[in-house]
Amino acid sequence: MRYPAERKEAILKKMAPPMSITIPELAEQEGITATTLYNWRKQARARGQVLPSRSNEPDQWTSQEKFQIVLETAPMNEAELSAYCRERGLYPEQVEAWRDACMNANDDAAAQAKQLRQARKAEQKRLRKLERELHRKDKALAETAALLALSKKAEAIWGTTNDEDD
Repeated sequence: MRYPAERKEAILKKMAPPMSITIPELAEQEGITATTLYNWRKQARARGQVLPSRSNEPDQWTSQEKFQIVLETAPMNEAELSAYCRERGLYPEQVEAWRDACMNANDDAAAQAKQLRQARKAEQKRLRKLERELHRKDKALAETAALLALSKKAEAIWGTTNDEDD
């Protein structure tokens, strides 16, 4: 079934903040299948609209949704940002926190990469130490096996020392 663009946009507005009505609730209210609403939301997101999926609480939105808000608000001045936030049920402080998180994301990645490199280096050092110890023990075992074989050969050739005493 085809729906008028105006109705579709009105329903998408209900999905957006501040209303953030869930798709199952909208499906029941509007008499439209949830599958259709999910498709509409997917298409709207592809066009760059922010339509949260997880929760009505902005702090529980996905990283992509928060990043989209940061992108939308980046060129705005303080008054425009305040108006934008009022329309969507957000606080300017939330948007600022998300902006800071986006800007510092690579710093965290660099620190994590450094930690991983250090951990990998420590593991490689530990592995080399264990390999040296294993090699040393292998040599000791081989030497013991050789000595045992020699003692058995000597015993076979000369007999045991106890046999001579008898």
